[in-house]
Amino acid sequence: MTNTQRYRALFRQALLIRLVEEKIMELYPFDKIQSPVHLSIGQEAVAVGVCESLYREDLVFITYRGHAFYIAKGGDLRLMMAELFGRANGVSKGKAGSMHLAAPQVGVMGASAVVASTISLAVGAALANRLQKKSGLSVVCFGDGATEQGTYHESLNFAALYSLPVLFLCENNGLAVHATLAERQTYSIHKHAQGYGIESVRVEEGWDFQKIGDVTADITAAMRKDGRPRLIEVITCRYKEHVGPGEDYDAGYRSRTDIEAWMARDPLCQDIALAAELRPELDAEIAAAVAFAESGPLPGPADLLTDIV
Repeated sequence: MTNTQRYRALFRQALLIRLVEEKIMELYPFDKIQSPVHLSIGQEAVAVGVCESLYREDLVFITYRGHAFYIAKGGDLRLMMAELFGRANGVSKGKAGSMHLAAPQVGVMGASAVVASTISLAVGAALANRLQKKSGLSVVCFGDGATEQGTYHESLNFAALYSLPVLFLCENNGLAVHATLAERQTYSIHKHAQGYGIESVRVEEGWDFQKIGDVTADITAAMRKDGRPRLIEVITCRYKEHVGPGEDYDAGYRSRTDIEAWMARDPLCQDIALAAELRPELDAEIAAAVAFAESGPLPGPADLLTDIV
């Protein structure tokens, strides 16, 4: 694949994610979507770049801001949209919604609304693979706020101690709801991980899916050889409010100027010609997913107590 072909493929995937979430924004006020939504608009490059070098058997543990990783890892868009609509033909039969997406058939192991709660699960999955002599990496995505939780530190220590192939991926958008890093942390996330003996890297260009892809490819190749954990911290930016389809500049913790500075480097905002070329095909794909969701059956009373463990 040439550099041009690669750029086009990654751009297409990132644009699909953005257009899907813009469609969610459009639909949300009509109460068709049956759960809160945490949009990753502005952060698409992280998911696209990271998933480029992952194999089908690699397991990805996502966050409640997980649409991008679900799509980038190969999750079925129709089933995701049906899930958001609360339909029985959704990926989790309409019971999980946006905040708990999962597609284990392609290695998306699910999300939780509880911050940092999937980090230890990724470590456990890596240990299980080791004991069962299975290949594949565990990749766990989390925000900068999750690094303040005890389970994060315990998981770093355990993964390092037992040399487990876990890729800790921090999407650092600098915010925990409305609280900035300066209000919450005294440490550097990627340097802190080195204290546990975990090799780490920080990627400043979180808009650049090719750069993120290159870094991830090098790291995952090394992990497949030595089986040791790594950490990647990617500096990124969410354009929308913490939860929901709106903007939050009136909250006073950031300004529109901050976001516009990021947009000035965002390929999805700047490469207008390629976006216009690809958009008709992607819009048709999204429209088909919405139609699938709208025509799907609603769960009935008999479904209420099924799938309970």
